[in-house]
Amino acid sequence: MYLHVELDEAMKRRVVVTGLGVVTPLGNEVDALWNSVLQAESGIHRLSLIDPLPFKVQLAGDIPDFDPGDYCDAKDHKRLDRFTLFAMYAAGKAIGDSKLNFADEDPYRCGVILGSGIGGLAEIEIQVERLLSKGPDRVSPLTIPKLMLNAAGGNISIRYGLKGPNFTVATACASATNAMGDALKTIQYDDADVVITGGTEAAITAMGLSAFQNMKALSGRNDEPHRASRPFDVDRDGFVLSEGAGILVFEELEHARRRGARIYGEVLGYGASGDAGHITQPDPAGNGAARAMSNALRDAGLQPTAIDYINAHGTSTPLGDKAETQAVKSVFGEHAYHLALSSTKGSLGHSLGASGGIEMAITMLAVENDISPPTANLENPDPACDLNYTPLKPASRTIDTAMNNSFGFGGHNASILCGKVRD
Repeated sequence: MYLHVELDEAMKRRVVVTGLGVVTPLGNEVDALWNSVLQAESGIHRLSLIDPLPFKVQLAGDIPDFDPGDYCDAKDHKRLDRFTLFAMYAAGKAIGDSKLNFADEDPYRCGVILGSGIGGLAEIEIQVERLLSKGPDRVSPLTIPKLMLNAAGGNISIRYGLKGPNFTVATACASATNAMGDALKTIQYDDADVVITGGTEAAITAMGLSAFQNMKALSGRNDEPHRASRPFDVDRDGFVLSEGAGILVFEELEHARRRGARIYGEVLGYGASGDAGHITQPDPAGNGAARAMSNALRDAGLQPTAIDYINAHGTSTPLGDKAETQAVKSVFGEHAYHLALSSTKGSLGHSLGASGGIEMAITMLAVENDISPPTANLENPDPACDLNYTPLKPASRTIDTAMNNSFGFGGHNASILCGKVRD
């Protein structure tokens, strides 16, 4: 018999963010990323990670000059897939930002919960080609440890000696936000004091680009890559494939206060749902997305009017942006027209399972700085997307509480709330 014990709200431990780390097409330093996003700059360009000529879609948010530096051992640079290297770098930055010294911590109270939608796709391609051209004996014995989705979290835990809860969430483009939701619960319910969380993705490969291109999900604006990702714009024609990582340090509030940590803000609630509809298309009315947002509000004990800003999923697809708009209206009612929203994918493209982590870092900075970042390239708003999506320029406004949305193929919906710490 399974006994479910519901913890009283007053017994839930409070969770804050004390460290941020990113890898993005607009740079791998949090401050530089924030400043570029505020300027509505674009990290989208002609594809350079692989030869663009064979492809109909020749633009992406790739990071061709990425160097993991000292955030993993030099010998491991070739022993880890690109998505793991991204995570190692961003985690190292986030941990450094938090000023945590794990030598002073109980390793069983420190965990790693990450998200990735695809994992080691580059390694799969490399080893399949080797299998077909050179035979089974030439397939690398490191193939599985490199491509498995949990490789990033496993390697982070090994590097820092973290022995607490350690697992990886795979829910397509909702992966990082689902992972952060699990990290929130893990600390709230006293299974850890610190969790390294967020997401990582490196799916800009020949197979990845071909697959998304052939399902007609991507923008084909090859002549203007920097203007291709245009969430909520009437001329949007698909998302732009990107890559990177967004890693955050979640920490129990009193644990952070005892060590004098800088606190970016508090993680307040989390909600998830499933569409149970089409494998790639959202519910046209946004019912699943609306339920995830409502569940997050209920989890946080907040009314819809408490939300000041939403970092929208906003991928720049014709169906998705409209469905998210409908979902926001159904949850927030008249307040939907009074809060600020934006999609930072206009600047960064869509990094799939990593996007929620990167966007959570940006959302934390929006809360800390009381600035709604802009939606780049939103020049001609779609009449069906008639909310305040902060077009082109940032807007100063009080942001006490914010929401970050992520929705993925498979009908996965996740929303997470954060805000200023209140005593």
